[in-house]
Amino acid sequence: MLSGTDHLAPLRGLYPFQTRRLAVPGGTISYVDEGSGPPVLMVHGNPTWSFYYRHLIAALSPTHRVIVPDHMGCGLSDKPQTYAYTLQNHLGNLTRLMEHLDLGPLDLVVHDWGGAIGMGWATRFADQVRRIVVLNTAAFLSPRLPFRIAVCRYPIFGDLAVRGLNGFAGAATVMAVERPMSPEVRQGYLFPYNSWANRVAIQRFVRDIPMSPRHPTWAVVDGIDRDLVNVRDKPMQIFWGGKDWCFSDYFLAGWLERFPAAAVVRFDDAGHYVLEDAHEAIVPRVVRFFGEARPQ
Repeated sequence: MLSGTDHLAPLRGLYPFQTRRLAVPGGTISYVDEGSGPPVLMVHGNPTWSFYYRHLIAALSPTHRVIVPDHMGCGLSDKPQTYAYTLQNHLGNLTRLMEHLDLGPLDLVVHDWGGAIGMGWATRFADQVRRIVVLNTAAFLSPRLPFRIAVCRYPIFGDLAVRGLNGFAGAATVMAVERPMSPEVRQGYLFPYNSWANRVAIQRFVRDIPMSPRHPTWAVVDGIDRDLVNVRDKPMQIFWGGKDWCFSDYFLAGWLERFPAAAVVRFDDAGHYVLEDAHEAIVPRVVRFFGEARPQ
């Protein structure tokens, strides 16, 4: 477990936020709870953590209460070695956090695995959702899995590459962006994943990608997809990195098929970590969107 001021001292310049903890079955999760006002929930993916949203947290917290959980095994949350790191459990943990905080209607931001986790919660509690921002993610099944991710699922090789050599989180700091990260930002992304044990969830997230109906998470994602209709009337803005080799324009088309009224801004020169490559353009747009009169 990584927590406390002493542990976070190297990151305070980039990540100066207040964090809290919540006990859930199997461990304790950390979450940012910053600012006051209308609530905003941001849900990250793999192999990121709440650090990914730091620009949005800083911009929104003067006028909003911003909640950003670290999934079990990620960021500053516990990293139990025998935990079942499945979409169903991540969704359950997010639901427990929302019940604990009792925020009322909120705005939602999702990225990567946060699409399935965040939209899974949203479709079950549609009356608690006001607006949605989508950042290079999916909440529906796909037959597509890039080779460089598929190889991380291979027995033995995947363990050695992802957990031994940090070949997933480390590679993402280069492959997921078009604008090179500074050493300080790269350190921030990798800070929680500094050992074989602390990289357990990164590997389990990769293995939880459902590629056939035999996979237990297949039915969960399929159910979320079918329930997206529950939030189809919510105002949505999509900010898309056009050079994302994982969540490509195939997935953007999938969102527009399900949410044809969504407003889209595609950044031709941004990658999967679209908030890294294009935060100067995205952050003010999100601030304006969430600052609009609340939808009735």
